Amino acid sequence: MGSEMEITVYSVKWMGSFYLNLRFVSLISTLTTSETHVLSYSHNRIQLHTVNVVSMLQEFWESKQQQRAPFPSEGVVVYESLPSPGPPFVSYVTLPGGSCFGNFQCCLSRAEARRDAAKVALINSLFNELPSRRITKEFIMESVQEAVASTNGTLDDADDPSTSIGAYHYMLESNMGKTMLEFQELMTIFQLLHWNGNLKALRETKCSRQEVISYYSQYSLDEKMRSHMALDWIMKEKESPGILSQELRMALRELEEARKAGQELRFYKEKKEILSLALTQIYSDPDTSSPSDDQLSLTALCGYH
Repeated sequence: MGSEMEITVYSVKWMGSFYLNLRFVSLISTLTTSETHVLSYSHNRIQLHTVNVVSMLQEFWESKQQQRAPFPSEGVVVYESLPSPGPPFVSYVTLPGGSCFGNFQCCLSRAEARRDAAKVALINSLFNELPSRRITKEFIMESVQEAVASTNGTLDDADDPSTSIGAYHYMLESNMGKTMLEFQELMTIFQLLHWNGNLKALRETKCSRQEVISYYSQYSLDEKMRSHMALDWIMKEKESPGILSQELRMALRELEEARKAGQELRFYKEKKEILSLALTQIYSDPDTSSPSDDQLSLTALCGYH
């Protein structure tokens, strides 16, 4: 079908000295104008390079909303083009639920970048509808076995919620029947909480993994959560001056590398937005000129290069 599926296992540090293995599905597509890519959509065979993929992606998600799909969002596909004086151009597309994809080819126009990002998002959306992309008992069993093998644990740990394997098992069981994109929305929250240091802080309050999972499973990434994380990074900047710019350079590098690899980008993009928000608030002092997010990102990226 002209696309290859790459399953990546992220080893995420869980509350300090524990590890939780989180499985994500990243569908990497190599789409070229010289190849014919045929997908089954609405019972028709459609060649991706001959259709308006931007319209197709919008129609696909509008159709899901009409079917009352479980994504807690407005059902709007959102595009974002990075400001650039010239090529190559970069475009991102965010799907209902929060999954984000970008163009991974070198695009000479903004329209081309937008279409390329839509292709990646459309293929991921279509694959997400396959039965194999849902969390089932078989998937949970296989995932737990892989987690046990990668951490030198035992299968008995899966029944103990106080262990990292048990917490992982509990999280999967709690999301039975969900698709990979839906599950990834939750996983992105925990990735950010770990990166931000919140999980370590919760461990110090003696909260159990089960309690943490149950609590944050009720929330979605919104402006309130981003603002709280930005405040945390402002405090870190006061303690260690320069850490914000350093983290932003790293986030931009990771975002660029992931985009060029055709990976799902939500985690990297959220890091960039949170850090940019923190820097903006630091420079919001009336006596200090406040650079825009784009200026901050550009400064950090220049430092990275």
